[in-house]
Amino acid sequence: MSEHIDPKGEIKRLMQLPKAAFGTLALRDGVTYPSVSLTVPALDGVGMPLLLLSDLSDHVCNLSNSRKASLLFDGTGGIDEPLTGPRVTLLGAVTETLDPDHRAAYLAARPEAAFYADFKDFRFYRFAVAEALIVAGFGRIHRFMASDLWP
Repeated sequence: MSEHIDPKGEIKRLMQLPKAAFGTLALRDGVTYPSVSLTVPALDGVGMPLLLLSDLSDHVCNLSNSRKASLLFDGTGGIDEPLTGPRVTLLGAVTETLDPDHRAAYLAARPEAAFYADFKDFRFYRFAVAEALIVAGFGRIHRFMASDLWP
């Protein structure tokens, strides 16, 4: 990411990527561990991430311990030195959503999910962003609160 690119605009561009690493907190024998999995997000009408998750997954089990989570959108694909490429980590809280607009937005962005969206163990979730950290290479780091990105 060159110096003249707006970091807020770059965050929103990265959030359009087709996959993200999803970090939750796993509780095992009284000990909390970070746990990361792959997810396929979409965005709602205001730009917050939406997720379609199975009750059978570890990350949904982890959300029962803590709704706090992170999403990493990695824009470094194809870059010889990945640490020089853009990526954004979102911090926030995940809650189930029954909003039909969220369902429609997710399926419009991810039509392949229609195959399993109505399985009994799948539910839609909304990731409420609290903070975003964009790293665009060495020394090019910006942190924003959600209110700076979605006024």
